[in-house]
Amino acid sequence: MFDTLSDRLTSVLKNLRGKGRLSDADIDATAREIRIALLEADVALPVVRSFIAGVKERAKSAEVSQALNPAQQVIKIVNEELVGILGGETRRLEYAKTPPTVIMLAGLQGSGKTTLAGKLARWLQGQGHTPMLVAADLQRPNAVNQLQVVGERAGVAVFAPEPGNGVGDPVDVSRRSIDEARRAQHDIVIVDTAGRLGIDQEMMQQAADIRDAVKPDETLFVVDAMIGQDAVSTAEAFRDGVGFSGVVLTKLDGDARGGAALSVRQVTGQPIMFASNGEKLEDFDVFHPDRMASRILGMGDMLTLIEQAEQAFDAEQAEAAAQKLGAGQLTLEDFLEQMQAVRRMGPLQNLLGMLPGAGQMKDQLANFDEKHLDRVQAIIRGMTPAEREDPKIINASRRQRIARGSGVAISEINDLVNRFFEARKMMQQMAGQFGGFGGGGNRKGKKGKKGKKGKGRGPTPPKGMRGMPAGFPGMPPGGMPGAGSGGSGGPDLSQLGGGMNDLPPGFDPSKLNFGKKK
Repeated sequence: MFDTLSDRLTSVLKNLRGKGRLSDADIDATAREIRIALLEADVALPVVRSFIAGVKERAKSAEVSQALNPAQQVIKIVNEELVGILGGETRRLEYAKTPPTVIMLAGLQGSGKTTLAGKLARWLQGQGHTPMLVAADLQRPNAVNQLQVVGERAGVAVFAPEPGNGVGDPVDVSRRSIDEARRAQHDIVIVDTAGRLGIDQEMMQQAADIRDAVKPDETLFVVDAMIGQDAVSTAEAFRDGVGFSGVVLTKLDGDARGGAALSVRQVTGQPIMFASNGEKLEDFDVFHPDRMASRILGMGDMLTLIEQAEQAFDAEQAEAAAQKLGAGQLTLEDFLEQMQAVRRMGPLQNLLGMLPGAGQMKDQLANFDEKHLDRVQAIIRGMTPAEREDPKIINASRRQRIARGSGVAISEINDLVNRFFEARKMMQQMAGQFGGFGGGGNRKGKKGKKGKKGKGRGPTPPKGMRGMPAGFPGMPPGGMPGAGSGGSGGPDLSQLGGGMNDLPPGFDPSKLNFGKKK
C-alpha cells in the first residue's frame, strides 16, 4: 500500500545524502517534495501541514547545523516525525482485572470486521488466552454463519444463539455472551457488531446500546485503509457518537495510496493498535509505529522479520543445523526442514521486502514465483533418506527416478544438487571466517589440528537468525530475477542499498534480545 509514498520519500531523501552542508534552500526544497508526496498519498491536509512544520523547524535548528552529517540528521528527523504521526509508542491491549475482558468491534459494512474478529481471536489464542467470538451482527445476510466459519478456522468458540438475517436482538445477545463466557471460562469476549454502508443514527444508537450493555474494556474501530479520506471522516463521526479506544487497519496489502493510515491517528487522537495485511488468519499483528515508519522510508523492518523467525524456527533444530553448517555437514533433509520453516513465516516476497533497501528490488520481488520452491520440495521428497543425507551418491539412474517421481526435468535436479553443494561450501567458508555458527569450542585448521582457544573467532550470530537456509539453494537458477547472480543462486544482497546505514536512526542491534522466549 505504501509503495508509491515510500518510493517518493526515498527518492527525496536520497538527494540529501553526500551533502556536507545543508542550506535553508535545500531544506525548503526537501520539505516541498515531501509535502507533495504526502498529498499525493491522500494524507489529510492538516496532518501534512503539521508534519512539514515540525520537519522544517527541527531541520533548521542547531541539531542539524552542528551535526557531523546534516543529511543523515534530516533523515532521522523525518523518521521521528513520521513515527509521531503514526502514534509514537506501540499501544497494547488493556485487560480487565476480573475476566472476561470484553473487546467490541465496530465499523462500516465491508471494512472486514468479521474476518478481523477471527484474526484477533487467533492472535489472542497464541498469546495464551481463551477467546470467544460473539455474533452480534444480526442484520447482514449470513453474517452469523460467516463468523461461525471464521471461528472454526481459527479454532475458537463462537456464541451465536440467534440465526441473524434480521432475526434477534443484538443487544440481548451481547449481554448474554458475558454470562456464557464466565460459565465456559473464556477470559476474552470479542463482540462482532453490525455495520452500515454509511454512518447513520440507527447504527450509532445500536452501537451505543451494545456498549452500555457489555461495558467493553476496549472498543476497536475497524477501518478499511483503502477508502482514503472517508476512513478518517467515518472514524471521527464514530468517535464523537460512540467513542473508541483504538483503531485497527485492514487491507493494508491493497493498492490504495494509504493516506488514511497516516491520517487516522493524528486526526482522531486514538492509537492504531493492530494491522491486517492479507486474507489469511495469520496475516495480522500488532501495529508498531516505528517499524511502519522504517518501512515507509525504505529502511526495512528487521525486528518483525526476526520475531517471525523466532516463531517459525524450533530452537533445538536451528541450533543443531547451525552446528552442522559450521562443520560442512548440512544435508538436504536439513535444508528441507529449514525451507518449510521459512515458508511458515509467510510469503518469501514479504520476508525479503523487510530487508533494508528492498524497495530497489520491488519489481524483481513482484515477479518472484514461489511455485519454484514447491518443485524444490517435491524433488527432495522424491529422494531416499540416503540420498538426502549424501547427495553425492545421486547418479544418472537415481536422477531419472527422482525426476519421474517429482514430475520435473532432470536439469532441475542437477541445478538443485549443484547449487546445494556450492551453498554448503560457501557457508562453511563463512563459518570458518566468523568462528562457526554454533558457538563454543575450538575450531580445527586445514590439517585437522586444533587452533588456540577463541583465536580468530568473530561474534556468534543471534539465535533468532540461526538455521536459516544455507544460501537459499532452492532459489531459481541465477537468483532473484534481475538481482545479480549471487554465488549460491540466492539474491545478491549487495544490491539492496546502504545496509546498516539505512537502518532506522538510533537502531542498536547489540541491544536486541534474540532467541529468548517471551
